[in-house]
Amino acid sequence: MHMEKQRLRPFILALIAATLFGAATPLSKSLLADIGPFQLSGLLYLGAALGVLPLLQRGGKIAAPWRMERHTRRLLLGAIFFGGMVGPVWLLVGLRLASAASVSLWLNLEAVATALLGFFFFHDRLGRNGWIGAGGILLSALLLTWGQGVAGWAAGLLVAAACFCWGLDNHLTALIDGITPAESTFWKGLLAGTVNLGIGIVVEPFNANLWQISLALVTGVFAYGLSITLYIGAAQTLGATRSQLVFSTSPYFGILLSVLLLHESLTLTQVVSAVLVGICVALLTIEWHGHDHDHPAFEHEHWHDHADPHHGHAYSVTTESTNHSHRHLHTPLVHTHRHWPDLHHRHEH
Repeated sequence: MHMEKQRLRPFILALIAATLFGAATPLSKSLLADIGPFQLSGLLYLGAALGVLPLLQRGGKIAAPWRMERHTRRLLLGAIFFGGMVGPVWLLVGLRLASAASVSLWLNLEAVATALLGFFFFHDRLGRNGWIGAGGILLSALLLTWGQGVAGWAAGLLVAAACFCWGLDNHLTALIDGITPAESTFWKGLLAGTVNLGIGIVVEPFNANLWQISLALVTGVFAYGLSITLYIGAAQTLGATRSQLVFSTSPYFGILLSVLLLHESLTLTQVVSAVLVGICVALLTIEWHGHDHDHPAFEHEHWHDHADPHHGHAYSVTTESTNHSHRHLHTPLVHTHRHWPDLHHRHEH
């Protein structure tokens, strides 16, 4: 029973993250009338930093980037640049050109970008079910672009570029093991948000009122801060590709809110696409692989518990099922079990 809960937990985290992130698109669409893309991106990500502060205070520490190990710092800076600075701006520029529902659906391309980058560069392999899932999500995105005008295609290309940046960001954050997910989210939000807001104020007038600023920050707290933290936690267990494909359900929560808040129409094509993505996500939840594999000795830090054979080290937490984070040493281990390409299984098989 415990193993089943452990298996379902990262999928549940990714699904909650998807729900929260899906709300960002229609809410951002309503704010873009008075706030520029750079300015709004900055406010959203500063909100993300605010959103994870309680988690950081509970953990009792915030690791400064200049005190991180070089490997961790490089991964974090790459995630900040691609995922926090470039990707959000391209998304918001595209969102100005198209409906929130259309942009929500195009965000499915992030899963495809993540899968392709994982296959070619990050040793995040997919089996038959995984490729069927990725192909089905790509098919749903192509179906939804059919019949769009020039502005729609321009918006689609901008969203696709944003999805490529986020696909790269997904793999970089999944490999960060020197700091907690909350710390990753905090620094991404603070640094990317400050830079983009500063650029936005320089390139165009800042006309947002207090209500709009507050709404942007609150959206950032939940749709980016809490959502990204939950996503990173899932990605470090499932691997970036699988967690992103579960996260690809977020556009449909965006569509629902687009209909309810912005009074946009819901088409039969969108409904069919939603069903297709649901089937694809179900395929991913049953795809593990198993083989003999060798864990060499190494030391790192990440969130974990002591219910699996990779974490049998001594610790000060009194409850064995408690998730916690500290630097720990893995002793050499050779064994066979079913697994995903998480932090401990980033190999070629």
